[in-house]
Amino acid sequence: MNRRDLLKISALAGVAAAVSNSASAEACTTDGTPNQFIPKKSPDANPLAGDIDKYPKCPYCGMDRKEHNKTRMLVQYADDLADGVCSIHCLALSLSLNIDREPKNIWGPDFAAEQEPRPLLPVDRLIYLIGADLKHAMTKKSKHSFASAEVAKSFQAKHGGNLGNFNDALRESYLGMSEDVAQIRKNREERRKRAMQKQQG
Repeated sequence: MNRRDLLKISALAGVAAAVSNSASAEACTTDGTPNQFIPKKSPDANPLAGDIDKYPKCPYCGMDRKEHNKTRMLVQYADDLADGVCSIHCLALSLSLNIDREPKNIWGPDFAAEQEPRPLLPVDRLIYLIGADLKHAMTKKSKHSFASAEVAKSFQAKHGGNLGNFNDALRESYLGMSEDVAQIRKNREERRKRAMQKQQG
């Protein structure tokens, strides 16, 4: 990933971070926002190797990354701390909360690959299909990534949406954050109610 793209990513994360209160300078190193969200794993020079085993659960929503391997993502910051997340929605959270860390590498899946789990590739090599009628983890507006532009176009012909790059998809993630969070809360409340009804009867 080139420096120009990384600066764009940092700028997008900065826009999201600016809407929240900055952490107090006196905050301890483990508590308070954003310090409580610093990646908890040890620095890893090669987080891509066995990423699902190393980062089985998304730290922001708890979703299983193996189950959601078609949408999972991985970011490695300049200090080699890494976040394995379930989706571009949660990647946007990671980039915002780690605003003082420069992303060194970001990887996303090839949605159309037949391999399980889907292989992860540098996001600057991926084509994003945004807003297609394809289900996506943690967001109403899907943002699936493809290694091949031709394959992405074939999915677009069947499912609609617009083609773009990673920065386009990340920007849409930030723009849709409020709506997505409201839907996630609704879905989780419905699951809790169903679980309680099952226990009671």
